[in-house]
Amino acid sequence: MSLPAHPYDAARYKRAGRGRVYDSILDTIGDTPLVRLPRLSAQLKPRGEVLAKLEFFNPLGSVKDRIGVAMIEALEAEGRIGPGTTIVEPTSGNTGIALAYAAAARGYGCVLTMPETMSMERRKVLIAFGAKLVLTPGAKGMKGALAKAEELAAVEPGRYLLMRQFDNPANPAIHEKTTGPEIWEDTQGGIDIFVSGVGTGGTLTGVSRYIKHTKAKKILTVAVEPTNSPVISQTLTGQPLTPAPHKIQGIGAGFIPKNLDLSLVDRVEQVSNEEAIAVARSLAREEGMLCGISCGAAMTAALRLAREPGHAGKTIVVILPDAGERYLSGALFEGLFEDVEKMQAVA
Repeated sequence: MSLPAHPYDAARYKRAGRGRVYDSILDTIGDTPLVRLPRLSAQLKPRGEVLAKLEFFNPLGSVKDRIGVAMIEALEAEGRIGPGTTIVEPTSGNTGIALAYAAAARGYGCVLTMPETMSMERRKVLIAFGAKLVLTPGAKGMKGALAKAEELAAVEPGRYLLMRQFDNPANPAIHEKTTGPEIWEDTQGGIDIFVSGVGTGGTLTGVSRYIKHTKAKKILTVAVEPTNSPVISQTLTGQPLTPAPHKIQGIGAGFIPKNLDLSLVDRVEQVSNEEAIAVARSLAREEGMLCGISCGAAMTAALRLAREPGHAGKTIVVILPDAGERYLSGALFEGLFEDVEKMQAVA
């Protein structure tokens, strides 16, 4: 189903819940927009229509804002967290930032473990929110960060509490409750293909459950993973797993998260570091969307799908998980700022 183009209509786009006073920044999460890509679509001549769900419209700039608050609220509802509790969690950056700001807003302590290969911007944001940061060897990836978080949590089990984003059912549940319905409403049920990078698996699982199960719509769910660490593809085809380092921060943790429901995955697209970087840069320069590197990976896959003859007239929704400011010192923009850093004032 191809959605008709139309001029801006303020009444049509007025969203419930905007334009009011909120009790907390945590209440501003979600309700992110779907946006067309007029220039990239024209250049690449896709047969299907790609709609980008811009998750950097969340208050701290990423899709993980949804799960950071949801996981804490689930623990509060169960009576498992309270004054004096310190959250402990491994993170590649965005979930940690979401937990750090949610913990600050709720008054909890926060300790985060992160591979040393993650960007300096992410480290600084975590510290700004008062979180304690523990770096782990980059070669060990997210497995190393997870092991360190579990080690820290074991020291004082009653005080230090692991969020377990890869296993926590509150993760896919919040996407089933919010992200999926938002996509369904904004496409008027016209979504045909859903594309999502896989980090914890929560977004892909939650959205797909809502559309495939609750709404009983048969869509094509496409998981995106790094070419260098294709563990989803290997798992689905019964091959030995060969996780390896890659540059696409936020996806490709090197293992299959429990929150990833593989029965919902219809297809897997592998994307190289170079493809992800090139398309992320194109999103900034040609669409005005300053996105992270995993956004480039997801969009690479979405544009591939759009070009396929069998997808003519289909509506393809792709999740763009975060903003690009957290990658300014990393591989995404490597070599772009040398001139501006040397620039001198002109009299």
